[in-house]
Amino acid sequence: MPLRTPRPPRVRRAVRPLTALAAVLALPAALLAVGPPVQAATAAVQCSVDYKTNDWGSGFTAELTLTNRATTALNGWTIGYAYTGDQKLGNGWNGTWTQSGKTVTVTNADWNGTVAAGAAVTTGAQFSYTGTNVAPTSFTVNGTACSGAHQPPVAVLTSPAPGAVYTEGDAVPLAATAAAADGATVSKVEFYSDTSLIGTDTTAPYTLGATSLPAGAHSLYAKAYDSLGATGESAPVGITVAAGPALVASPAQLSVRQGATGTFDLKLSTRPSADVTVTVARTSGVTGLTASPATLTFTPANWNTAQRVTVTAASTGTGTAVFTATAPGHAKAEVTVAQLAADSTYDARFLDLYGKITNPANGYFSPEGIPYHSVETLIVEAPDQGHETTSEAYSYLVWLQAMYGRVTGDWSKFNAAWGTLEKYMIPTHADQPTNSSYNAAKPATYAPEWDLPSQYPARLDSTVAAGTDPLAAELKSAYGTDDIYGMHWIQDVDNVYGYGNEPGTCSTGPTATGPSYINTFQRGPQESVWETVTHPTCDRFAYGGKNGYLDLFTGDSSYAKQWKFTDAPDADARAVQAAYWADVWAKQQGKGAQVATTVGKAAKMGDYLRYAMFDKYFKKTGDCVGPTTCPAGSGKDSSHYLLSWYYAWGGATDTSAAWSWRIGSSHAHGGYQNPLAAYALSSYAPLRPKSATGAADWATSLKRQLEFYRWLQSDEGAIAGGATNSWQGRYATPPAGTPTFHGMYYDEKPVYHDPPSNQWFGFQAWSMERVAEYYQQTGDAAAKTVLDKWVSWALSATTINPDGTYRIPATLQWSGAPDTWNAASPGANKGLHVTVADYTDDVGVAAAYAKTLTYYAARSGDVAAKRVAKALLDGMWTHYQDPLGIAVPETRADYNRFDDPVYVPSGWTGTMPNGDAVNSSSTFVSIRSFYKNDPAWPKVEAYLAGGAAPVFTYHRFWAQADIAMAMGAYAQLLE
Repeated sequence: MPLRTPRPPRVRRAVRPLTALAAVLALPAALLAVGPPVQAATAAVQCSVDYKTNDWGSGFTAELTLTNRATTALNGWTIGYAYTGDQKLGNGWNGTWTQSGKTVTVTNADWNGTVAAGAAVTTGAQFSYTGTNVAPTSFTVNGTACSGAHQPPVAVLTSPAPGAVYTEGDAVPLAATAAAADGATVSKVEFYSDTSLIGTDTTAPYTLGATSLPAGAHSLYAKAYDSLGATGESAPVGITVAAGPALVASPAQLSVRQGATGTFDLKLSTRPSADVTVTVARTSGVTGLTASPATLTFTPANWNTAQRVTVTAASTGTGTAVFTATAPGHAKAEVTVAQLAADSTYDARFLDLYGKITNPANGYFSPEGIPYHSVETLIVEAPDQGHETTSEAYSYLVWLQAMYGRVTGDWSKFNAAWGTLEKYMIPTHADQPTNSSYNAAKPATYAPEWDLPSQYPARLDSTVAAGTDPLAAELKSAYGTDDIYGMHWIQDVDNVYGYGNEPGTCSTGPTATGPSYINTFQRGPQESVWETVTHPTCDRFAYGGKNGYLDLFTGDSSYAKQWKFTDAPDADARAVQAAYWADVWAKQQGKGAQVATTVGKAAKMGDYLRYAMFDKYFKKTGDCVGPTTCPAGSGKDSSHYLLSWYYAWGGATDTSAAWSWRIGSSHAHGGYQNPLAAYALSSYAPLRPKSATGAADWATSLKRQLEFYRWLQSDEGAIAGGATNSWQGRYATPPAGTPTFHGMYYDEKPVYHDPPSNQWFGFQAWSMERVAEYYQQTGDAAAKTVLDKWVSWALSATTINPDGTYRIPATLQWSGAPDTWNAASPGANKGLHVTVADYTDDVGVAAAYAKTLTYYAARSGDVAAKRVAKALLDGMWTHYQDPLGIAVPETRADYNRFDDPVYVPSGWTGTMPNGDAVNSSSTFVSIRSFYKNDPAWPKVEAYLAGGAAPVFTYHRFWAQADIAMAMGAYAQLLE
């Protein structure tokens, strides 16, 4: 589900559930889309141009020095600038110079077109002039402006190599190059492991022998400082430190096509005292893969020089094998090799990227195996720090491992991924200890949702009647427990905040180190991530104010210590979707029994996911106006049968207290629906829920979701926002003439408004991909009707450039409204329109879009869809690869909001676990002072001081997984 990010990236909204004595957190902002970042423009070139002259009165020579300030090489350059006088070009050198009027351009020569990261190239020319010779002040390189404020220094970590392995206690050789701009000099270079400073060097060459790194995976950075006070950090390099002498294999994942060969390298992590004989053998898997040589010898002289092992694949057969290298006194090294069909280009790409994602040294996972939101720590979207995670990331992990099973036949990783999800993201009984006191006849106490954070806390109102929960008894009968089997939406994996409530303990305090459940969004649709107060799910009043954090959100006469969780329905549905594919693919391989247990757990999750189909307070769905006049629901008449923004549940931490609560959500977003999951849970036997009415509810939901898409489809083809059963979140009266869908009111931007929840193209791609998968599996004409129109619109807004780069929609703008829904005669929505406000080369969204086109083309035979799917995948593979995956630079202009005020009522005071004060003067960063220790903080600090917007290259887990899976889907269906 999405996360809320300024860009669109992938992002979410805020919502807030309330219960008898407390409020639930608002739906996961992450729900929104952990995907996108703020609507950020991507930077094609990062550069600076220094201009010097030697002037003799009637003529001069101009020397231009172009510095590549990116972390990857610049391949080919053209500098452009203009004079204000009558300067006339004579001749030039180190490039091809031309002049047209006052405009001058110079293009690289054959031999100096490639400029390494952090390096510079110089070119020059001679001019004549009369009058004055005013120097140009602005330059472009390949069309990108390269002048203005002082450019920060560039740092590139040149050692160690990505993926290197060292032995604990041995020196890890750190080395970096650094370059300053605008006449500044480099004053020092600092070296970091994650966010910990490990050493500094003040003179070039910048080096450090790091002997204190503990065993484990490390993400290393270099940060350069210049003489003008600016800083710049390098791209991260992941390494592993072994606890003792170890064999080192690279890569750890390898694919070899039938009849071909592949290689991996072996070396030692530390110098031995005598010769070491290494044996290489296949220890499991298919026999069509063989390796040679079978033995290698390393000496004290060549221990760190890689020796190559060649793996040969037979001309027939597919599958995986594990080759194990062993040596006395050394930890073994394993390499998993996949034998692929001879023509499997895109499966090979899947495995290549899969290897980068799952390489521990690359930083995508915590020590527990939990996927972080991103490799980078300084990132604010729906998660407000990169090493948080969301249920979205967990669902992508399950999906990624399902695709790995399809490609390799190894289903152990899929089962393990669900095990990680279950262990760390589904609350245990100890986390939700008082569910047994839940009264389904009185599920929660009403509190209104307000428009602005400043209108909170919202008073609880027990005079408003809630309806009856029709699921509780049925679910308890089916599973023998009162506990909920659904994922909480957000988690502080590294316990950065310090709440420390470990899953399974519902404890809060410094002795528990995490991973820690947290909450954020809870105060109305205008509350962006920049205005949230992050708080624990299990609030024992250890932090915050006298009532913990509860009285920031709800008004009550007294407060009880309590726990509360929020589920992001799109993430749970995606996990079910992944389980469906795992079962289908495993059975095609004759291995269905290997995934049966996990698939059964997904069916259980889908059973509980029905809570997302209900009005927030179980009030009757349709024409629901007035908190006291809208009738309480009974049975299923409070269900809208759509996937809403969230469902939530909570209760007292004191097991002797007799209360707990549950709520649904009245708001449904087009981007959250998942007809493939609805189909699987209603019609696919292995995923049909145990409960008495679960499958029937999902059958109704499938039909309702497809109608919802049709109702929301604009005249052009894009899918609009959504609908609500509770106007403004408080059952207000909607404007006269508001269109309805089964009695729910059209809401252009349901749930959150900062940024508007309907503007991100990623919601289009995510949602339509699910429709396309459902269509590919069933051929349903209702799905095809929506897809035909959507694909035509999306293709018309997509550009594939001659060099293979691309641009796709980024931000959408909406006008008008749909016709009121008439199932017998759906309207044409001639008054509902979309326009594309700007475009992007975002790789995660492009991958989801490519998957949509792939599944659609596979069933429909559409040639244009197939062509563009391939072009998107080839374009990102060719142009945007780096050592960690596939990514593009993003300019984060929204980071000026680090100083945004966070509303706290006057007189309310409290503290965060690290001592940060929470009061009416708080800002986003003042209650997150840990950011000021992040290696990337100086880039933001300079921006806040008036500098240029910072540029980041982010590696979001969901995006990398989506790219890998897009390659796998294309291989399966169209290659």
